[in-house]
Amino acid sequence: MLRTVRASGGRTTLSEGPARHRWLLNASYLRSLSADNMLRPYRAEAGLWSYSGSWGTTVGGVSPDGPETWHWGWESPTCDLRGHILGHWLSAAARVGEYDREVAARAATIVGELATCQRANGGQWASSIPPAYFERLAAGREVWAPQYVVHKTLMGLLDQFRIAGNEQALEVASAFAGWFHTWTSGLSRQQFDDILDRETGGMLEVWADLFAFTGDHIAADLIERYDRPRFFEPLLAGADVLTNKHANTQIAEILGAARAWEVTGEQRWRDIVEAFWDSAVDARGTYCTGGSSCGEVWQPAGEQSARLHAVQEHCLVYNLMRLAAVLFRWTGDHQYGDYWERNLANGIWAQQHPDTGMPAYFLPLATGSHKQWGRPTEDFWCCHGTLLQAQSSVDEAAMYVDDRGITVCQYLESVTSWTDLFGGRVELAITADTEQGVALGQRQTSHAAAGIQELVSRQLPGRRPNGRVYVVDVRCEQPSAFEVRLRIPLWAAASPTVEIDGKSSPADVQEGWIVLSEVWSGQRIRLTVPSGLSTVPLPDRPDMVAVLDGPVVLAGLTEQESVLYGDPAEPTSFLTPDGERHHSWWRTGTYRTYGRSGGLRFMPLAEIRDEPYTVYFPVRQSQTTQKDDTVQ
Repeated sequence: MLRTVRASGGRTTLSEGPARHRWLLNASYLRSLSADNMLRPYRAEAGLWSYSGSWGTTVGGVSPDGPETWHWGWESPTCDLRGHILGHWLSAAARVGEYDREVAARAATIVGELATCQRANGGQWASSIPPAYFERLAAGREVWAPQYVVHKTLMGLLDQFRIAGNEQALEVASAFAGWFHTWTSGLSRQQFDDILDRETGGMLEVWADLFAFTGDHIAADLIERYDRPRFFEPLLAGADVLTNKHANTQIAEILGAARAWEVTGEQRWRDIVEAFWDSAVDARGTYCTGGSSCGEVWQPAGEQSARLHAVQEHCLVYNLMRLAAVLFRWTGDHQYGDYWERNLANGIWAQQHPDTGMPAYFLPLATGSHKQWGRPTEDFWCCHGTLLQAQSSVDEAAMYVDDRGITVCQYLESVTSWTDLFGGRVELAITADTEQGVALGQRQTSHAAAGIQELVSRQLPGRRPNGRVYVVDVRCEQPSAFEVRLRIPLWAAASPTVEIDGKSSPADVQEGWIVLSEVWSGQRIRLTVPSGLSTVPLPDRPDMVAVLDGPVVLAGLTEQESVLYGDPAEPTSFLTPDGERHHSWWRTGTYRTYGRSGGLRFMPLAEIRDEPYTVYFPVRQSQTTQKDDTVQ
């Protein structure tokens, strides 16, 4: 029987491994962004900064704080979205700041500066853009998503309160809400619905958060006013209100509905969320990566072959993963954990450069694709912002708890500790055994380096293992009885096996979970999950398939649409391992074609940097009529 779970409430620290490598890249980028540059549009709006180009009015040298030092792209002084990145930064810094005092201190300083700007603006307005943008919005005049910009600021402030405990951040957000309460009170339902038809960001979600924190009637009123009957009612009635609509606009509103249900308990809000998931994911289908949308809009249900060039905007990937985590908390259904895992491997990680940490706005899947990477301070797309948030929060989806035990939903190498759980201190550590199994993005570790030196105590497989091995150490201050639930991944090629302290343990499988009930006092769980190659066809072109190794989408290093010869249901008929070992770790997902299809290399999509690549290939069993491997 499915059951609700809750966020772990513990402290999770990523351990040495691929997830920590990505986290550190992101933390480095977070630290590289200067507070003065992020605050510049807020200070300018408050009349606290200006620039003339020189030190003085008539004499003096050129100011060192010149345009060559500023943030550009969507943060440029003339862009309607200027200032959005600071909100993303505050949200990410609330998480990174738990481990980095410098980041935490800088975040607190920024919140203080926003309070200064708010006072200079009269006590309510605390944005990087002028209130006049909202007058233009209400008049139907052109302006680029002012509510989106304000949402980022409010989100960052509320995350600083929720995660970092910054009371001043809540004060600024609460006062800012007063401005919106006054503004919206002068608009009719129809007028405001017209306004909400323009990109609104997650405004509904921040009002729900604010209500949870304060119980204030202003926040309650704003939840009601930011309802979206033009979108929500037809969605509840089963209409397709998604196809060719701006995907990331709509998912932000659904996250607001989810939070509204959590803080009000009104069933309609939950019904909206579940109807959306049914329409956006279950009925529509996803690409092989687990992602959705092309060119920022929803693809039609079951139709993908003509929409492979600008797939899965990074922001949408992140926000759908957030929604999957919400639905997992509500239901405990492992399908949401499977969805989250595939989008991590083939979305959040595939759209972060593995060396520089920069984001890719889209992830094209067409023949001869290239990833277009953003630059640190010249672009500042929305995806730069969700990059900061996504990479800083991956650990939050690893562990969940309920009254019966601990649920391991994602096998991220990490240590999670609780000071008081089931009667005392509990610590749960996850590691990947990369000697006996594989792991995406594995790099050198001290343990693995030692393993290739020891001739007796540690025996290594002769060939790359077809599976992943996870080690879960359960440490308790005093013996404690509870359940440890382990997700059985959707990609498992056969039934997993479990050992506890080196002894085989019969697996109690319940609805996609292995449930282990013990009196825990320091045992080690060893979970072996067999994996293998599989294919995913395009729903409207079943002759075109993508290849996956476990949850990892593979990309062929070619600019041409090449035919692969073999059985499309059995990828080993045309792929063989290639470059499987490097020094002290097994490479994941490295293959080459053989036979008539020979010579084409495959590697994980998440490891692609600047190489041209192709994801979907035609696979044919007959070779008799083909003179070469290139589709003419």
